[in-house]
Amino acid sequence: MVSGHDKDQGRTAHAIGEASGDALGTALLQGDRARTISAHFADEPDRMARLTLEAAGLFIDLSKQAFSLDQLDRLLKLAEAADVPGWRARMFAGEAVNASEQRAVLHPALRAEDDADFSALGKPVMDEVRAQRRAMQALAEAIGAGERRGAGGAAFRAIVHIGIGGSDLGPRLVWEALRPRAPGMDLRFVANIDPDELDEALSGLDPASTLVVVVSKTFTTRETLFNAERARRWLAAALGESEARSHLIGVSAAPERARAFGCGEVIGFADWVGGRFSLWSGVGLSCAIALGWPTFSRLLDGARAMDAHFLSAPLGASAPVLMALAEVWNVNALGRHARSVAPYAHRLRRLPAYLQQLEMESNGKSVGRMGQRLDHHTAPVVFGEPGTNGQHAFFQMLHQGTSVVPVDIIAVRESVEQTGDRRPLNANAIAQGEALMLGRSEAEVRQRLEAEGRSPAEIDALAPQMAFAGDRPATTIVLDALTPERLGELIALFEHKVFVLGVIWGVNSFDQWGVELGKVLARTLEAALERPQDAAGHDPSTLSLIARLTQAPQS
Repeated sequence: MVSGHDKDQGRTAHAIGEASGDALGTALLQGDRARTISAHFADEPDRMARLTLEAAGLFIDLSKQAFSLDQLDRLLKLAEAADVPGWRARMFAGEAVNASEQRAVLHPALRAEDDADFSALGKPVMDEVRAQRRAMQALAEAIGAGERRGAGGAAFRAIVHIGIGGSDLGPRLVWEALRPRAPGMDLRFVANIDPDELDEALSGLDPASTLVVVVSKTFTTRETLFNAERARRWLAAALGESEARSHLIGVSAAPERARAFGCGEVIGFADWVGGRFSLWSGVGLSCAIALGWPTFSRLLDGARAMDAHFLSAPLGASAPVLMALAEVWNVNALGRHARSVAPYAHRLRRLPAYLQQLEMESNGKSVGRMGQRLDHHTAPVVFGEPGTNGQHAFFQMLHQGTSVVPVDIIAVRESVEQTGDRRPLNANAIAQGEALMLGRSEAEVRQRLEAEGRSPAEIDALAPQMAFAGDRPATTIVLDALTPERLGELIALFEHKVFVLGVIWGVNSFDQWGVELGKVLARTLEAALERPQDAAGHDPSTLSLIARLTQAPQS
């Protein structure tokens, strides 16, 4: 790992790559000498011009990243060698870029214009997309106008959205980002199989005016069905079994399973829609109802604008590509295996959680798309909190810890329905990026402490602790306002970044075999928790935990 303390000018970045055990990083570095980000600014008059760009409606500043412009050119050659343009074309052409499941990956079709031409494995899909979009719009408008009502004639006033992973994180992010101050619809989310979350969501709601939307691509997801069955029983207890169906809407690529479960209406979507890329489909139905169809349509418009940018911009001027290359440089060349996301917008507080799944489930893999063991690192750990909350939690480590953690800073010039002054918040956003890069030398600290009249002993003790190594990279993304369009652009930006990284790292970003084993074991352990006396075949630690969790409470 490389820390801010690694400032020995005799040390080469090539040695850093070798130390990280990363073949891709070693190939990238080619004996480069370590240089600071500040030195890049001094040496490269055109750095700002090349590393700041407008993408759709976003402004993106990568100038505080660690690579030099020469190193960026090397990374761009890597992207060409990995055939990023070819893979991009194949994705938009609907070829089977999800090789392990032999599926197309066509989330851009979900936000395309009605007259667009998309095919999945050679089969046109836009008739299906238009039909699903019209069904969503009609339902959202009918509920919003009070034309579609509950079984007893009451207007719907609340939605309980049940789903997990990609069926939860995207809609939850959108709702928290765009919800009105006084929403006409009370939208609540349930993901966790912990009964407390559903109990909390249903608390205070009237079944007669509550719509339950159950979202599951396969309609076999254990957590979702567990919660959906409890919610169905809650509706049936108040309304009756037959009437409860009209309060249950399923969203699934397996509509027959949703109907068999008891959903009175089903919005379908195709198997070429990956779960964590599915916000733009019927998965976003709850948001389309609660925010209104015009707002949801504007969200699609924003994502479509980022698709156009990704398709048309040269690699060196493509925001998703440049952000992906910064990640490759940090992870593979410099051995930095975590990244923090700091949205300086309360409304974007769910963005870090959304990106955790989008990035780590997509690219957190050690085996390539053809089954080969990789000799380089892939997805970093992603974590974050909204600023300025994070500054009072983990920014201490970001500034002075032994590991260098790159940061994505998201700033918003204006927010929705806001009456307060954003300048203190945005000043903090800008300040953190500058502080991470520049740091503060021990000599500067000593001078300051001497001016304060501190004793030599105090200065010797405090100066090293108050110094900041600096040279810690950050990317800043600026939204002029947190509108549906800008939010759509932001989400699509990260989607395409994930795709580019998958191409360069040689992984399939659209499967997730790593989530399976724990789910399989959980099924057997559920039976063991019910009948612990029959538990067998587990390791001693697991058997001990079964006993601990099933023993009678002590009086």
